[in-house]
Amino acid sequence: MATTKKVTVTIPEDLLDEIRAEAAERGLSAYVAEALRFKRDRDRLRELSDWLEEEHGSLSEDERTTAFEELEELDAEHERRRAAASRNAGEAA
Repeated sequence: MATTKKVTVTIPEDLLDEIRAEAAERGLSAYVAEALRFKRDRDRLRELSDWLEEEHGSLSEDERTTAFEELEELDAEHERRRAAASRNAGEAA
């Protein structure tokens, strides 16, 4: 298991209420950690995209649309795999 560290953050109350409702089973910390990993990965992808654009020029609108569609498909596949893993873990318990 990864080493963890407790931190304090300030979150708007209405957002916190929504997150707690969504994160009920896995817990707030796990939900926030997953969200931060997702954000970090997106930031890294944006950095790569910016670098590629500098090196090779801008994407056409069709290329950009295709790329975003493929990312959405990947996100959906990852979510399906997480859900399946969660169901399998529940069955094993």
